[in-house]
Amino acid sequence: MKSSAKVLLGVVAGLAAGAVLGILFAPDKGCETRCKIAKKGEDLSDAVKEKFSELIDGITEKFEKCKETVKEFTEKEKTVENEPGEM
Repeated sequence: MKSSAKVLLGVVAGLAAGAVLGILFAPDKGCETRCKIAKKGEDLSDAVKEKFSELIDGITEKFEKCKETVKEFTEKEKTVENEPGEM
């Protein structure tokens, strides 16, 4: 899970740097450039929030599946302990 988060962070950082450099080197007035940077920042922020939300949802889903598996295993073990066994 750590490597996928690092990759996601790297991609987002690369996109942000590319967007900012593209805007800074564009032949626009300062005010227009600042507005474009602010807009790109908002867009990037929204994208990061969405990806983070997806990541949290995925982790939550895996955690719930793991909890269910442990619960089923525990119930199965309790059933085996309660049955008469060979000695």
